[in-house]
Amino acid sequence: MTSYEMAVQLAKALDSKKGQNIKVLKTEELTTLADYFVLCTATSSTQVKAMSDACEEAMEKRGEQAHHIEGHRDGTWLLMDFSSVVVHVFTEEARKFYDLERLWSDAQEVDLSQVLQEE
Repeated sequence: MTSYEMAVQLAKALDSKKGQNIKVLKTEELTTLADYFVLCTATSSTQVKAMSDACEEAMEKRGEQAHHIEGHRDGTWLLMDFSSVVVHVFTEEARKFYDLERLWSDAQEVDLSQVLQEE
C-alpha cells in the first residue's frame, strides 16, 4: 500500500465516524517525518477515541500497524504514526491551538472531494 493510498483510507475511516474538516496534506517534499499528514476535528473526546479505533481497524485490515500513538484517546488530541502517514485528531479548540495547517502551509492539500461522503 502506498503512502497516498494509506492517507486516503485513513481519511475515509475518519469520515466514517463523522470527522469534521478532514484534510490530507502532502508533506513528503517538506519533511522526513511523513509523506502525508491527515488532520481531523472531533466534536468530543468520545469521538476522538472512536476515530482512533476506526483508523487502527482500517489499517489492520490492510496489514498495517500504528508504530506509535501519542496523546489521549479520551482527551482533546491524538497522534497516530503509521510511518509514512501521521494522523492528527483534535477537538476544535485543540486544532486551533496547534494550528498545523499554518505550520505546514507549504504542504500541498490533497483533493478529497471524490473520496469523502458529501452531506
